[in-house]
Amino acid sequence: MAPAPTDNITTLFVAASSTLALVHYLNLQGVLDSRRVEQLTGLDMAALEDPDRRVPAEAHYKLWDHAERVTGDPAIGLNAGQIIDPERMGLVGHVFFNCDTLGEAVTQYVRLHRLINESVTLSFEQTGELAILTWQADSPEHYCRQDMDRTLAAALCRTRHFIYSGIQAEWAEIAHPRPDYAHKYEQLLGGRVTFGAAATRLAFNSRHLSHPIPHRNPYVYSAVLRQVNGLLARLQTRRSFGRRIRRLISRQMSTEKIDADTLARQCHMSRQTLYRRLKKEGLGFHELVEQVRKDKALRYVASDRYALGEIAFLLGFSELSAFSRAFKRWTGVAPAQYRAHHLTRETAQ
Repeated sequence: MAPAPTDNITTLFVAASSTLALVHYLNLQGVLDSRRVEQLTGLDMAALEDPDRRVPAEAHYKLWDHAERVTGDPAIGLNAGQIIDPERMGLVGHVFFNCDTLGEAVTQYVRLHRLINESVTLSFEQTGELAILTWQADSPEHYCRQDMDRTLAAALCRTRHFIYSGIQAEWAEIAHPRPDYAHKYEQLLGGRVTFGAAATRLAFNSRHLSHPIPHRNPYVYSAVLRQVNGLLARLQTRRSFGRRIRRLISRQMSTEKIDADTLARQCHMSRQTLYRRLKKEGLGFHELVEQVRKDKALRYVASDRYALGEIAFLLGFSELSAFSRAFKRWTGVAPAQYRAHHLTRETAQ
């Protein structure tokens, strides 16, 4: 049997304010199904109002797919991103638009982006006369066309609304294939747009960085920044704890039964403290074990590195039939069928 790989399985989150913005857009369109939103996100509607709440990126992206289906609008991301509603803007947004200049706002945008979306890395560079923002998804599974469309539209439309109405993109590179509504990008952004790039990039003239923000309020800025910095500090603490627990679960999975008391002792805390700290991330212990096991299963089955019986052993199942039943519950298909589909797709590529 081949040695088991080392996994660093981490659930990535987006700010609940991003999910809430999409919920409000669906409500404006008259197609909001609150029960379906709660099913997809795992949160009740009231929980989405909590500024400290995080939504799993996977659930957020599933909600985008649902939104496109119920609206029948493939350009929903671009259209939703053009809605400007300061009353519904997240805390991070209020930091941006109370900075002194656009350049300072961009700096804060990059620094605080983990609070907006952990599954996408944002970077900034200046090259000659251009200022360039780059969004790079951490994996293909975490690239969401609709969400990226909304990100671009919101970034530019909010800048026009709060800072300078005449700003235009010099050019944009989009990391998804050219859609049927491609003409809408140049209409919105103002510059040349290309598709199928390695990452999504937006370039504008660097002279705009010195543009002052007209209606900034230094008192609001100071108060909101303190709150946002507190959220960022708590997120960093939670992420380090969450990663540690996931690593322990992953390491223990193929050698013995997963046991909360054992894991708690390894972390030098009681089982109740372990449960409480996981709850702060919106996680239950048994649900976390199930998620780690599912994530490992999907990667193992798709990679064709291990026989299905080996995978069942690595994931702590007593027999292949038990693993097969669990896998079908997770994905709707049997492991062999899932593997065949992925191998066929890789061959075609």
